[in-house]
Amino acid sequence: MHQHSLAQWQQDHDFVLSNQHGEKRTRYVLALTAVTMVAEIVAGLVFGSMALLADGWHMATHVAAFLITLFAYRYASKHADNPAFSFGTGKVSVLGGFTSAVALAIVAVFMLLESVERLFNPEQIQLNAAIAVAFLGLTVNLISAWLLKDHHHHSHDGHHHDHNLKAAYMHVLADALTSVLAIVALLAAKLAGLSWLDPVMGIVGAVIITIWAVGLIRETSPILLDGSIDEHYKEAIRERIEQDADNRIADFHIWHLSAHHYAAIITIVTDHPRPTAHYKALLDDFDRLSHVTIEVHQCQDADCPAHS
Repeated sequence: MHQHSLAQWQQDHDFVLSNQHGEKRTRYVLALTAVTMVAEIVAGLVFGSMALLADGWHMATHVAAFLITLFAYRYASKHADNPAFSFGTGKVSVLGGFTSAVALAIVAVFMLLESVERLFNPEQIQLNAAIAVAFLGLTVNLISAWLLKDHHHHSHDGHHHDHNLKAAYMHVLADALTSVLAIVALLAAKLAGLSWLDPVMGIVGAVIITIWAVGLIRETSPILLDGSIDEHYKEAIRERIEQDADNRIADFHIWHLSAHHYAAIITIVTDHPRPTAHYKALLDDFDRLSHVTIEVHQCQDADCPAHS
């Protein structure tokens, strides 16, 4: 029986993006948002203010989004070495971002429907209470945005993009935008009687939030669907291998393992086959390839394709 160690031929399957700082900050934002949510709902019930109640339930959707973010972080770390996941849990963070983006889009749809309804059927607004709620919401969201600002550091480096944290950050920005638009509309209604601006600003906010959500969905979907690497990078890999001896690539697949890690399966046909380690060494400086499988076949005379 074969007793030798296989370690030198085994590849790492841990592609989880570790972001303990982002996870910790998200917990702070969750606690802050949850406390504000409870305070607004209780105050709304006690004082009979629909504005307070509406903003409180709106914050509840963001609490749910932050819970998704934290669950994704914890689940990915807990199951990083679970063999049930063929290539690890690197996509869990991306899935969290995608799910939160869908939730954000749903919130935007409800905002749009409610705003259109109020545009045609105006309701009496308790302006002073509503303005106070809007300023409270803006303050909470500015603090939350500051806590999650690390997203910007990741977004400047595409190889370490945390879609999970980005989704949480977008929820904060969406709520802050809603508060700013509400303050403008409510002050206009209070000072100039322009009550119709309130639903109009709601429509504007819903459209902007939808654009943000769709952008994040389009960013995460290719990763979840095993989208390939950009074509020029793929062609550079092909050229590197085919310029070595008379190698030809017969089959070539590259797909996402996480937001910034890729796996590749490459089938090579050649007159003069070398050990697979030789071909892997040719790709050492392609740092986006984290898991590479090479299959080598020797040409059989006329069966070998001519090198173009």
